[in-house]
This record gives sequence, C-alpha cells and structure tokens, in this order.
Amino acid sequence: MKRDREDEDEVRDDDGAALATRGDERDDLRNGDDLNGIRKKFKIPDSPRQGVLSNLGDYGEEEEEEEEERVKEKVYEYESDEEAERSRAGMRRDTEVRKDCPYLDTVNRQVLDFDFEKFCSVSLSNLNVYACLVCGKYYQGRGRKSHAYTHSLEAGHHVFINLHTEKVYCLPDGYEVNDPSLDDIRYVLNPRFTRAQAEQLDKIKQWSRALDGSDYLPGMVGINNIKENDFVNVTIQSLMRVTPLRNFFLLPENYKSCKSPLVQRFGELTKKIWHTKNFKGQVSPHEFLQAVMVASKKRFRIGVQSDPVEFMSWLLNTLHTDLNGTKKRNSSIIYKCFQGELEVTKETQKKRFSERSESAPSGADAEVKVDSKTLDQEVSKMPFLMLGLDLPPPPLFKDVMEKNIIPQIPLFNILKKFDGEMVTEVVRPQLARMKYKITRLPQYIILHMRRFTKNNFFMEKNPTLVNFPVKNLELKDYIPLPTSADGEKQRTKYDLIANLVHDGKPGEGSYRVFVQRKSDEMWYEMQDLHVNETLPQMVALSETYMQIYEQQQ
Repeated sequence: MKRDREDEDEVRDDDGAALATRGDERDDLRNGDDLNGIRKKFKIPDSPRQGVLSNLGDYGEEEEEEEEERVKEKVYEYESDEEAERSRAGMRRDTEVRKDCPYLDTVNRQVLDFDFEKFCSVSLSNLNVYACLVCGKYYQGRGRKSHAYTHSLEAGHHVFINLHTEKVYCLPDGYEVNDPSLDDIRYVLNPRFTRAQAEQLDKIKQWSRALDGSDYLPGMVGINNIKENDFVNVTIQSLMRVTPLRNFFLLPENYKSCKSPLVQRFGELTKKIWHTKNFKGQVSPHEFLQAVMVASKKRFRIGVQSDPVEFMSWLLNTLHTDLNGTKKRNSSIIYKCFQGELEVTKETQKKRFSERSESAPSGADAEVKVDSKTLDQEVSKMPFLMLGLDLPPPPLFKDVMEKNIIPQIPLFNILKKFDGEMVTEVVRPQLARMKYKITRLPQYIILHMRRFTKNNFFMEKNPTLVNFPVKNLELKDYIPLPTSADGEKQRTKYDLIANLVHDGKPGEGSYRVFVQRKSDEMWYEMQDLHVNETLPQMVALSETYMQIYEQQQ
C-alpha cells in the first residue's frame, strides 16, 4: 500500500538538516521485498553470512527479522547522510506545483496591506518572510518548525505568499499554488509598469475603484500620516508631479544596480501611488520613513515635525548621491530635472593700515595709523537645486481697526534678487554684499519663501502673501537671461505644478499642498489622507512656502 504524498514532504531533524522520506523504499522494507536491491542501491556491505539476504527463507523468523532490522538501520543511516549532503550543496527537492487549491476561497483581500516593513510578526526577522493571505500578518519560513507553519496549524490559515519571490504556498501541505486569480495580489505587492504605460499616465483620465467601492485617481491618492510626518507627505506629493523623475522611479531597471534602501523605497512608494489596481485608495509611507530615518541618522524621524524645505533639499541631494551622481551636469535624474546655475558676485571689504608719520601734525604721535577700506570682488559659478526668496518684513504696528495688516507682494518683486543687480547683504561667514544672476534655467524650478526667522528666543513667521501666476510665469521680463552656448534661446515660460502651504503657528502647525493633475488640468488640495478638488483661484490665496514650476516645452 502506497503512503500519501505527505511522506515525501521535507522535515527537519534536531540539527536542522533537511531530511526527505522515501516512502517507496521504506514500504518495500516493511513488506520484506527485494532487500538485495535495496542493499545494492545504498551500497550496504554484505552480511558475513553469505546468502542470507538472497534467501531469507532458509533461516527462522527471528534471524529474518534481525537481518531486516539491520538493513533498515543502514538504509536510514545512508539516507540521512545523502540528504544532509544534498542539503549542504543546496540541492533541495522541487516543490510540487498545483493549480487547484481548496483553500483559495479563504483569501481575504480586505485585510492585505503590503505598505509596512517586511518583518515576521513573531521573530522580527526580515529573512524569508511570508504573508498570510487570510489574516494579513507576516510570518517567517514554511518549514515544520517555522512560525508560518505553526500559524497555519493553530489558526487554520493555509494560503501564504512569499514577499520576495511572490510565490504562493499552501501550508501545512507545502505545495506551491499556481492560480491566475492570485495575480492581482502580486501586482499590489509589487506594482509593475512598462515604459509605454509610464509615459501614458499623464493622459489617463479614468478613475480606479478600490475594494471597498470607493473611487480614486491614480497619482492622486492620500498618504497616511503615521505621526507628524505631514512634511514628508507634502514633499512626496509635490515630487510625484515631476514627470521625468516619476517615470524614472516607475521602472526598476533604471536603478536596479543601486543598493541604497532609500532609492529602493522611494521607487516602491512611487509605484504604489501611481498604481491603477490598488486594493485601497491610500498609501502608507512606513517603509520609506524608516529608510529616511536611517539615511538621515534620525535628523528626520517619525513623531517629530520638521521643515519640508530642509527635507526636500536633503532628499534631492541624498538621492543624487545614492544614484552615483557626480558634480557634473546631468549626472543623475535629480540634476537633469532640477539643477540650474547661478553667477554669484561677492564683494567684501578689507581694511588696510597706512602710517601717517610724515603728514602728522607737530606734537602728534608719529606712529598714528589710519585704515582705508578696499573692495574685493569675486565672481563664481554655482549650481543650485532650489532658490530661496526673501520676503519683506511685516508691519510692526496695527491699523485703526486694531488688526495687523497682512501685506501682499508680487512674486516678480522678490525674484529681482536674481537679476544680477540687486544687492543682498549677508553676515555669515563674513560680512559681504552678494549679487545673484541666473545663467542657466532648469527644467523644473523650485522656489521657497523664507517665512520663518529664528533668533535666540523664539521663531517668527512672516504672514506676507505672495501673488503669483498659476500659468505662464515669464521670467525673462524680470530676470536678464543670457542665450545658451549653442545660440538657442532659453525657454523662460513656466507653469505651476505644486504649491506647498503652511498653516498654523511657527514651529507647529501643519502642511498641505496644491497639485495639478495634467490629464485634465484640474487642481487638488491634498493634506495627508484628504484629497479634494479645488479651483485654480484658491491656490494663490494661501501663504505659499514652496513651489515647483515646470518649464513649458
């Protein structure tokens, strides 16, 4: 009688070596069949009594049983050695693949969430982690002493997916399940895009539907605020509007050689935001935040509010470095999108001392010295990823209505800082007069308004409103721009694609962002999980803190 196929499943001995039972040979032994053949197969030495195995009938039952036990022990011994050797060589038995699994109806897609770190919920290990497709929890391994195997027996949950290989297994039986109905789970675990699909994303106007019946727009999904990480959420939402950057990270082959966890997690988050078949209309940045915390050495961490301008600057520079970028132009996708060039003129004053011994009046000390100030001028070229704009100071006094007047200023006035003529005085590292002139415009220009000033006692926020155009920002009318080296005129018209706003008191408050959807040119206000359609006129009525403009092609 043949044993069930479970006899051939892998088991583990106390030493952890993989042992595989051989049901057929053992059944032969139990039935007393052909011990000569088994002896030859496992190379068991002949018995001292020649002919014992060839004709067991010549002896009594006790001697026959004794000889059979001796052969059995040798078979198990050689079997164990062979399997241990195969295990050491990495030659494991092939897992059975089945298309029919009776437990597929127990899969619960409502509880599946692949946004969190891939760690076993029991051992906290990230090696060989499986997700239970019935309850959504993560467990390690699928051997007989593993946490996933134990969970399958205790809870009666049988369908598991390997979070790395995306293969689905049925436990405790141990066979692999190959069923096309599970492909949607694989796509949510690891969204996939082709180059053609990535390029068509800005033209798709179709809504997607989540499992709970709610509709969402791919690319316009809310991001979960775990704890005071809204400064990360608005930065991510802003960068998702930069088409070349988004398309680069949607295709993993562009950065497959990069080992940086930050780059990999940023790519995964980008794919999840733009995926059209999500189970829910929101995304959690948990894995990305963990990578940020490690890469920034806890400069940015969960639970502590930070400045999105500082985070944007750190993120762009770190991504550029991790992508093997250099100081050369266009050496990474970050520099291709955001890098421009400034001409900086620095004027510093130096004191020179001269003796007045000859011209000194009679009776005066002959060693009296006077100082004369000279002006030293340095001109240098400097690359930039974002431009900081200075706001005029707010009024100190209240009006007759006992209310502070909130001043307004056009964006063009504060952009004059970069016309090459306006002088900006700086104190650190030394007192100097600076002039800035833009010599090369980037494809995407990031502007941030310096709203916050910090002194020894507290932080102040400048409430000045900046009036800016949503479309057709023409820079050449306000900033003199040279022609490019090849004689072509620079493109100087820009359209706003993201506007980041701060609400509340300085050092506290919250952040939200207005972004444009290119497929229908509609504007949306996004704050964590809240995504609401809004009018373009409402975008310009807020206290803008950082903006991203796209060059018109």
